Amino acid sequence: MSLLEQAGLRLLHQFDPETAHGMALTALRFGLAPTIGTVTSTRLRATLAGMTLANPVGLAAGFDKNATALRPLSRAGFGFIEVGAATPRPQPGNPKPRLFRLTEDRAVINRFGFNNDGMMAIATRLAERPRDAVIGLNLGANKDSENRAGDFATVLATCAAHLDFATVNVSSPNTEKLRDLQGKDALSALLAGVMEIRNALDRPIPIFLKIAPDLTDTEITDVAEVALSSAIDGLIATNTTLDRDGLNSAHRDEKGGLSGRPLFKKSTRVLAQLYRATEGKLPIIGVGGIASAEDAYAKIKAGASAVQLYSALTYEGLSLVPRIAQGLDDLLKRDGFKSVSEAVGTAA
Repeated sequence: MSLLEQAGLRLLHQFDPETAHGMALTALRFGLAPTIGTVTSTRLRATLAGMTLANPVGLAAGFDKNATALRPLSRAGFGFIEVGAATPRPQPGNPKPRLFRLTEDRAVINRFGFNNDGMMAIATRLAERPRDAVIGLNLGANKDSENRAGDFATVLATCAAHLDFATVNVSSPNTEKLRDLQGKDALSALLAGVMEIRNALDRPIPIFLKIAPDLTDTEITDVAEVALSSAIDGLIATNTTLDRDGLNSAHRDEKGGLSGRPLFKKSTRVLAQLYRATEGKLPIIGVGGIASAEDAYAKIKAGASAVQLYSALTYEGLSLVPRIAQGLDDLLKRDGFKSVSEAVGTAA
């Protein structure tokens, strides 16, 4: 990390986290943040649900909720970008404060509640997206919706023409009863509706399902069965956790979803369980606590075909992205792997 980036992070940390997040997005839009272009190599190039990635290191949903910084993010070294979550109607989300740094734990707690500008505004911005990037959208449901399952299909139908992939997000802990949609019957019905819309598109795109890290073994098995039978294209493991074990920071008891370093082991265990339960038949994106090339490599060996990060950027800045990609290339070379795909699941 450069001295300039260190100074920038110190400045941002003088503000409350949500204000600092907005400032970081503004800096990106005005070209004030470091962007280095594409990071790739013969080992790093990967295929994910039919999509060709320059490298397997992606940006998780939540950083650019409203798709306002697509162009600079596409030049920051990511192999793919996920924006959102988007809901059919705009909504303000939960009352502030709703974002908390847990500096001692290298973690973050959020209870945003799907605050976003709504699918129409986001679709308009996606229409102007850079065409040389791989961009997906996290699909959400309005808090007061009478048909949350239908909301996912509605957002997909509205935005799909501008996307490379979409993610069904039933695992956010910040919308009441949303996680109930992870139950076997409810999930099957929801995905059937989404896949009906996907299959009718002029250009069908891959559909991923993002799950929580707090599922029981039985629930993980049920998710794997539904995922395989529904013909979705992949899984994302995992979203944030409600677990607070072992935290030391002052904000450890705030309500919301915990992300960052403390989530790493739990999310990686769930990833490995899913990989085994699906017998490696579905690609999985590993997310949760990644802050180094070694972390990304551990996810890949546990069964991830690609990875995503977000919370670590709060503490390490955007330069973390090329550091992880280049470090991952070195680790693959060290262990004799000619490609990312050769390493997937080797330690599951």
